[in-house]
Amino acid sequence: MKAKHQRLILALAALVAIIGAGLLAVSALKDEAAYFYAPNDVKTKGVEPGKAIRLGGMVVKGSLKHAADGVTINFDVTDGKATVPATFSGIAPDLFKEGSGVVAEGAFDRQGRFVATNLLAKHDERYMPRELDGMTYNETTHEMKAAP
Repeated sequence: MKAKHQRLILALAALVAIIGAGLLAVSALKDEAAYFYAPNDVKTKGVEPGKAIRLGGMVVKGSLKHAADGVTINFDVTDGKATVPATFSGIAPDLFKEGSGVVAEGAFDRQGRFVATNLLAKHDERYMPRELDGMTYNETTHEMKAAP
């Protein structure tokens, strides 16, 4: 066999191996590629208790309750279609409040309550850090300046 044919066969074998690895990775990540589960996803697809996931949605207004121990917070997360009860023990982020977005990392217990180990509060596109409040961005000079 000529060297040219050997290189062609080797290149084709490498291409097949790369495609196979890609397909294997895609099949392994099929449902896990989502950044978080929404409450409706949890209700329709179901999530096994104890499996570590991220739950994302909005904190239901009126559902935020602080326990007597001072560190446990009970709240509900909704996506507008379904609502999931959740609990968190620890220091919540400053942006975590009723009506705000949240992504909680944790797992469901056997009673269907989401037990969060970490809370990631989300903000909307109008968010402005305190340090930049009252400043404007000049797109031509790419500088932040005090608002006139």
